[in-house]
Amino acid sequence: MLVRELICITDPGQEQAVALLAILASPEEFHVQAIVAGAGNTTLDHTVENVFKVLELAGPETDAPRIPVHRGVARPLIRPLVTAAHVHGETGLDGYDFPPVAGRASDEPGVAAIIRLCRAAPPGGITIAQFCSMTTLAVALTEAPDIAAHIDQVVMMAGAYFEVGNITPAAEFNVFVDPHAAAIVLGSGIRLVMLPLDVTHQLRNTRARLDAFSALGTRCGRAVDELLTFSEAFDLAKYGWDGAPLHGPVVPLYLLRPELFHGREINARVETSSELTMGMLVADWWGVTGLPANVFYARDVDAEPFYAELTARIARLP
Repeated sequence: MLVRELICITDPGQEQAVALLAILASPEEFHVQAIVAGAGNTTLDHTVENVFKVLELAGPETDAPRIPVHRGVARPLIRPLVTAAHVHGETGLDGYDFPPVAGRASDEPGVAAIIRLCRAAPPGGITIAQFCSMTTLAVALTEAPDIAAHIDQVVMMAGAYFEVGNITPAAEFNVFVDPHAAAIVLGSGIRLVMLPLDVTHQLRNTRARLDAFSALGTRCGRAVDELLTFSEAFDLAKYGWDGAPLHGPVVPLYLLRPELFHGREINARVETSSELTMGMLVADWWGVTGLPANVFYARDVDAEPFYAELTARIARLP
């Protein structure tokens, strides 16, 4: 069985906490070389602490204690930082009573760690699990363009076309936070997999699906239910659906079960100049520009087997 050498770039976030738990529950498929915390859902100090909350929740029974945690870039390349405390709470991970964290971030900055780990890997030897704004990865690629040859693919939760925006009428949050960084990554020539709102809005955390996590009878199962129950309040009021959309876990689930996702290779660019449409993903789904494809863009997902797989992964944890 292929074990992927993984670097996670994340800003947890309740649903990203669930994504990290799914990764930690899958050591046969993922060897996590580093977790790099970035600013986005909340400020960098909070996201670093939140990574440790998740690692310590997963416990010593997993690989969590050995994984180094690094501080990514604290603000976007050009624009001021926009956060999502209105969804995730002030800490970014409200909704579950975590004990105080014991872990401490590495002294090596996240950009330096990404460059070092990529250069140490064979060509195509690293997979990037990209959960948040792309600032840290863009800076690493700018400082060391040679690392692109060592990255097999970047699998990202980012963007939207059919669903358009969730932070503005035109833009998805992760791209909007740093559209200039997203433009750098999209132009990198690396194999990119984009899992957008068009997919995550098909994955709705109904009460039955959340109850299934608590029914596992484990601390991680209960934590998943409580975290997602907290963060769903904003989206339930906004959309009026039977469950809030689920974002972060699409990244590990794509790597584990790519057959659940359906899409096509397209050209995608990002708007970086218009204040009206800043951060909008210009996704050429119909191929009208004739520009070469630079991403695999997922449009649909099989929701029931997705939740079954995610629940089964969480069931492996204490």
